[in-house]
Amino acid sequence: MNIAPEKQQQILQVHAGLIVTIVKAINDRSLMPNVEQVLKISEENGWRQLVAAIRKIIKGDRDNSLLNGLDEEDSIIIDAILKGLQNPSTLPDPNQQADPAMAAPMFAQLIHEASRGDANALSMLGSMAEQMSNTQGDLARFSTLLKPLVDGERDTDKLCSKIGPQGESLVVSILSELAKLEAH
Repeated sequence: MNIAPEKQQQILQVHAGLIVTIVKAINDRSLMPNVEQVLKISEENGWRQLVAAIRKIIKGDRDNSLLNGLDEEDSIIIDAILKGLQNPSTLPDPNQQADPAMAAPMFAQLIHEASRGDANALSMLGSMAEQMSNTQGDLARFSTLLKPLVDGERDTDKLCSKIGPQGESLVVSILSELAKLEAH
């Protein structure tokens, strides 16, 4: 994988909950019913290749060939699961807050693409919103802003009315990045 370390770290952080959940369920099969529900929803949201690779890992496949044919985001997730099974200390911390400076360009790009009809970008945002809604605080409240942003809302006051300073910083950064993208 030839992906910038910052982007790789951001992807890991966004999907930390999924990665940790899969590794825990593989090590404790009593957690598998919850994982099956998550996989079903993920599959319905268009993450078929990722879910297929995760199901192979659950069945015992640990070969790096699982990465073949996956896009870069799915590859990073599968690689993290495989590494986490070998060494749990490599797992991302699902409670760590994402760095807004790193998140804003990625969110802006996805929002920009989704607002122009890119189904993959919309699916990714939907999956991210779903994961964020399962957290607490600003991140959970931020998840409710993705649809208005995709729909074209750019009023900072309106978007930030129900989030704290950290969430507001992220929204302002995203709006700045969106302004750059929309100017072209």
